[in-house]
Amino acid sequence: MRRLILLLSALLLLSAFALAAASLCGSTGCLRPSAPADTVALMLSLRVPRALTAFAVGALLSLAGALMQVLLRNPLADPYVLGLSGGSAAGALLSMLAALHFGLPARAVTAPGALLGAGLAVLLLFGLARRPLRELSISPLLSSQRLLLTGVMLAAGFGAVISLALSVAPDSQLRGMVFWLIGDLDDARLLPAAAIVLLLALLWAMRSAASLNLLARGESFAQLLGVPVPRLRIMTLCAASAATAAAVAMAGTIGFVGLVVPHALRLLIGNDQRLLLPASALAGGAGLALADLVARTVVAPTQLPVGVITALVGVPVFLWLLARGRA
Repeated sequence: MRRLILLLSALLLLSAFALAAASLCGSTGCLRPSAPADTVALMLSLRVPRALTAFAVGALLSLAGALMQVLLRNPLADPYVLGLSGGSAAGALLSMLAALHFGLPARAVTAPGALLGAGLAVLLLFGLARRPLRELSISPLLSSQRLLLTGVMLAAGFGAVISLALSVAPDSQLRGMVFWLIGDLDDARLLPAAAIVLLLALLWAMRSAASLNLLARGESFAQLLGVPVPRLRIMTLCAASAATAAAVAMAGTIGFVGLVVPHALRLLIGNDQRLLLPASALAGGAGLALADLVARTVVAPTQLPVGVITALVGVPVFLWLLARGRA
């Protein structure tokens, strides 16, 4: 308990620092105490919602990644491995094209389209992988492997839809669509809904952490100790799916947050889900808020997609973690 309190306290301080830095600094510089009050109010009204959006998206992705790694018993799994982000992105891009065709503002339909795409991906995943989710096979890894293969095929199909949408998009809108696809944190309209999803998913994850610890040791082992394995797997997939869908609907597909953060924390603090799940949410939120701050300031006044920063940082960090694990 003492270790949990110390770690969460440190991550809370890191989160507070990340939110403060992202709120006070941006592409036009950091706010000064001598700045006019109306300038301070204007900058805060623009930067604070973006900082909170970045924190919520990072927390959702990191929590979803930690849950997916337990569900698939694979430390290299991430929130996008089952095609959930592909469905969201495909739905958003198709809705943008439909809005352009009918003369509607694309921003107004991006989030609903992403949510519909994520819902379709979840329905397809449940329909195609219903048997491996509900049945405990002789091999403890078989159901996870079939679920993973189903998700990979769905991701490939949605990837083709995304490529098709970008191919037929007007040149005037193509840059905006690609920018959103890589990661765009400008839209904070879904922030209250995403905060509710994050809270509910985190509460469920903490309540189920002990059972998830047993599931991580094997399905047969968990079932022998009285864990309702099929129901737990379905609920874990639902929680991870909801978190991923909310994150993609808000900000597009931002890679490496849900992969690197839970994996790094697992190497540092172990595989106890009671500690790992809340730590992943806090570290992921703080990490993405800081990454967005870098994206807004490194080539100011030009703003980079935050997904570029997470990829540039995530790739070398993950390779270092793999090398450290082999050592």
